Amino acid sequence: MALIELKNIERTFQLGDAAVHALSTLDLTISTGEYVAVMGPSGSGKSTLLNLLGLLDRPSSGTYQLEGRDVTTLSPDEQAQVRSQRIGFVFQSFHLVPRLTAAENIALPMTLAGLPLKERNARVEQALLDFGLEHRADHRPDQLSGGQRQRVAIARATIMQPALILADEPTGNLDRHTGDEVVHLLEALNTRGVTLIVVTHDPSLGARAGRQLVMEDGGLKQDSARP
Repeated sequence: MALIELKNIERTFQLGDAAVHALSTLDLTISTGEYVAVMGPSGSGKSTLLNLLGLLDRPSSGTYQLEGRDVTTLSPDEQAQVRSQRIGFVFQSFHLVPRLTAAENIALPMTLAGLPLKERNARVEQALLDFGLEHRADHRPDQLSGGQRQRVAIARATIMQPALILADEPTGNLDRHTGDEVVHLLEALNTRGVTLIVVTHDPSLGARAGRQLVMEDGGLKQDSARP
């Protein structure tokens, strides 16, 4: 079953008098449960694609269907609801709230969604155990190592049980050993059926994915699913 279907996607930005085509006539289908790496040089369209998939941006034209629903026609509030319930984000720089503890950061999406306190507490307790953070629950981000901060970020990204995880250079600020640990956590989530899309400059990380997409000049230069 297709989780993601992009058809004739264009994304154009206006810079002064010039139109910059960040994405050009992009067609892409990603099935439920796939593990996809998106690679390519800077300026190739990787980040623009990730922003569109995560409903952080809208295409200039074309359609984006997520779980069979055309999300390009939704209002900003409707997109925010889909984003909070069906999509998890993992960023290179973690994007944790500095004044919140690890447990509070993990709970944040559920708090914003209005889930009952009892359910929030139960899910956070389980997530802390799953990610080896049970002894760091009350620590703020500045009291955690880089690997621990990324584990908190992944726990937060998955606490709403999303269908899709978008990871933007998830190991970029980590040493090799810690980065490998983070990759294994993401891959374990993928084995449970969560669709995982990773943007990376690291060829060794890209090679781990079941499918590799190579972007160039706003288009798909290569798709390992179509040799």
